[in-house]
Amino acid sequence: MEQYYPYIKSLHLIFIITWFAGLFYIVRLFVYQIEASEKPSPEREILGNQLKIMASRLWNIITWPSMILAVFFGIWLLLMRTFFLADAWMQVKLGFVILLLIYHFKCHEIYKQLQKGVVKHSSNYMRLFNEAPTIILFAVVFLVILKDGTNWIYGTIGIIVFAILLMMGYKIYKRIREK
Repeated sequence: MEQYYPYIKSLHLIFIITWFAGLFYIVRLFVYQIEASEKPSPEREILGNQLKIMASRLWNIITWPSMILAVFFGIWLLLMRTFFLADAWMQVKLGFVILLLIYHFKCHEIYKQLQKGVVKHSSNYMRLFNEAPTIILFAVVFLVILKDGTNWIYGTIGIIVFAILLMMGYKIYKRIREK
């Protein structure tokens, strides 16, 4: 079974990439759906219907299957190399994976609301919400690459600082845009 490890790892990475692509784009579609809901009729209905179709196809054909397959192949890899579970970097990485899954399910909740025409968040909120998977992606890549040293700790701290700076930058940008 060990000879298949590189193939399983490759499939895991492919589905991680497509999962992230779906997560990045679905929230952009949420922004567009929210902004379309504020437009006058008939533009609101025309854009709203088209964006619902686009979101449905992305979410159900790309993002959900990619998440399921990324998790499936990730678990398979862990079963092949269970010793990684004892490593602190892997435990932290799995914590970030759990956060990403929570983010995915929150996106699903927002997706279902917007498909029903229910808008509970502003487009600005969604723009900021869209930064969460970026932070998780940076953190996981640094953890995986720097796993054999203590540098992953500094990388994780760096990601947290990056997230704080990103939020501050967004707030400044929002204030400038509102003037």
